[in-house]
Amino acid sequence: MKYLPAFALGLALAFPASATLAQNGTLVIGRSATTNAMDPGFLREAATIVDNIFDTMVMRDTEMNLVPGLATEWTAVDDTTWEFKLREGVTFHNGEPFDAEAVKFSLERVLNPDNNAPTISYIRTISSVEVVDPMTVRITTSAPDPLLPTRMSRYPAYIVPPKYIEENGRDHFANHPVGTGAYTFVDFVPDERVTLAANPDYWRGTPDIQTVIWRPIPDATARITSLITGEVNLIEDVPVDLVSLLEQTPDADLVQVKNGGLTIYLGLRMDKAPLDNVKVRQALDHAIDRVSITENLLGGLATPKGTQVGAADFGYLDLPVPAYDPELSKTLLAEAGFPDGFEITMQSSFRYMKNAEVAQTIAQQFEDIGLSVNQETMEWSVYTQTVPFEGPIYMLGWGSTQTLDADAAIYAIMKSGEPYSGASIPELDALLDESRSTVDPDAREKILQDIQALAAEQVPLITLYQEDKLMGKAPNVEFEGRADARIPVFEIKMD
Repeated sequence: MKYLPAFALGLALAFPASATLAQNGTLVIGRSATTNAMDPGFLREAATIVDNIFDTMVMRDTEMNLVPGLATEWTAVDDTTWEFKLREGVTFHNGEPFDAEAVKFSLERVLNPDNNAPTISYIRTISSVEVVDPMTVRITTSAPDPLLPTRMSRYPAYIVPPKYIEENGRDHFANHPVGTGAYTFVDFVPDERVTLAANPDYWRGTPDIQTVIWRPIPDATARITSLITGEVNLIEDVPVDLVSLLEQTPDADLVQVKNGGLTIYLGLRMDKAPLDNVKVRQALDHAIDRVSITENLLGGLATPKGTQVGAADFGYLDLPVPAYDPELSKTLLAEAGFPDGFEITMQSSFRYMKNAEVAQTIAQQFEDIGLSVNQETMEWSVYTQTVPFEGPIYMLGWGSTQTLDADAAIYAIMKSGEPYSGASIPELDALLDESRSTVDPDAREKILQDIQALAAEQVPLITLYQEDKLMGKAPNVEFEGRADARIPVFEIKMD
């Protein structure tokens, strides 16, 4: 009989292991967040599931190198044009052929301003998509964009079937997705499961795992218990205070990728007073004790940061973590005309490591410098539907692990007018645009570093820390985690 800690035993009785889910060839993954929709062009959540249903033209291997995907090769025709040769013989799960028309359709539906795609910032540099022949496509950018191949390696550049979407509509597609990926859609029961089956005709070969079931288990303790009892085989988002449990039990293993998680930050709506005042933003920046939060609340499983850019990203600038200095914060508030502080609302969710506790701690630290903070904590499924966030202060996680380039870490959340950005700094906007049109690597690296230096001074948002990626797995599951935070079931083995 498996040993269960007392706190987990009661939950185990409430969540009995299912014989059906224990069948050979079935991988059950426990998620911390429920799935809302699976249209990769309009995601408002992590791409964990759609990664397994859809393919991109360019992929990343386990070493994070760009490798051929649905495109076998790509070349720069000139400074603003890239040509992609497509893989022949690939079909969508419904039998629809994959070709250049599908690529054109997939990109243009996201770029169409009428569709209000929340992911548009990733491919906004694209000005046109041209079908050269059935298996060749040319993508033209509004200015030189050295990152175009990288942009083609992540959502929203997953390729979708034009005919299927045109016949069934976007809403149907979001709940009954069809791609070219390793797994085909079986069913979707909101708040209960998403079931996928191995694609026997997958162009990379038939997957070893025949069925994968993604189950939302928002409660962290229940998620851990489900893993220990064998109800699930792999779980996302292991909470900090339960790491030791996984390390001690023989029935589960901890999967840890250092700095492999999201960088958590506070977004600031600069169009709302008093956050339009740089001294107010600087005061908030210095009011937060990041070191204490990461060491005491997060158990050292996150790293305080002075920039949104990851250390492994191209363009990274090693900036110091803003000093925790409440007295300086009070001085800055007085200089800004708020010697007695002000009232403000801060929004957060339950999505990240000890999200609620961290938000509460930060709210207290803000109150220590004279603010009155109204906290609004929402369920993730509700929170993500409010983009752009009301705030005026809102907690969010962002990542660049899928591109390993500073652009992904900063553009979408610092550029004026982007759906996820609350910033509005003309000088910063100009640098962000320049970084996307500069081809020379050395010059572009300098611009990206200038952006980070300016952000540290002007505080368009408040960077907090980067989480380690923490997952749990059954001993018979072979999976070490990836630096890009993906869970590609095609690469997972089960004994």
